[in-house]
Amino acid sequence: MISIAAAVLFILWMQDYCGSLGKLNRLLLTEDTVEKIREHKISLELLSDFREWGSKEDGLSCLEYLSAYLITGTESKKELEWYYRQLKEYKPEECKVFTGYLSAVWEDLKYFPVPLSSVSDANVSYVDSWMYERTFGGKRGHEGTDLMASVNQRGRYPIVSITDGVVEKVGWLTKGGYRLGIRSPHGGYFYYAHLYDYARDFQPGDTIKAGEWIGFMGDSGYSEVEGTVGNFDVHLHLGIYVNRPDGEEMSINPYVILQYLEDKKLNYIFD
Repeated sequence: MISIAAAVLFILWMQDYCGSLGKLNRLLLTEDTVEKIREHKISLELLSDFREWGSKEDGLSCLEYLSAYLITGTESKKELEWYYRQLKEYKPEECKVFTGYLSAVWEDLKYFPVPLSSVSDANVSYVDSWMYERTFGGKRGHEGTDLMASVNQRGRYPIVSITDGVVEKVGWLTKGGYRLGIRSPHGGYFYYAHLYDYARDFQPGDTIKAGEWIGFMGDSGYSEVEGTVGNFDVHLHLGIYVNRPDGEEMSINPYVILQYLEDKKLNYIFD
């Protein structure tokens, strides 16, 4: 009887193990799995769990838990550990790519891009509008999050850099107006658009510190004529991008990143 029970348990274990291996084999670097990374859907509560788990020496890092979650969708600590370790062993290149995407975005985050005002109630609001339809310049998806000003006045709200980094792009774009593009140390590209003005005469190659004032929120853009304003309400368009292995740029949803940075706001004096 004992041998029969043991055999049954072994068969059940093998079925579960083979099923898990089957799932593992389907975790390829396909467009479906890449889309999960781009969408970046995760609750702050679960992200907090990952940070707690990742702080323990016998577990994975927060980024590794996050990577495994976005690939598999499971929330179980035990399963996430198993999947990531298997991915790391049997699919090392794909595992490196997945974790690299997240490292480029998460490793350098320090400050929310719009400081709090210490002298007024001016604030911002935002929703998860990533990939919502836009029509200016042709039908397209919205590759970012718009932080809308409670006071619709250009030049009122200071904008700071979320990360350390190096200025990569600066100047006028038809869609983005006056914009600044900063490459962070781990490779993320942080794109600040529709600025009213710059904090200084930025040039490509200039170094930036996290929390450094980079400009004022505005409503510039949607025109080939440099300096055009007034085509929409005052706001900051924040885009976050990472480079794929093939060199193509890939948009990442900034919404959860902004939520994560809500308690990391600087205080500025502006009314």
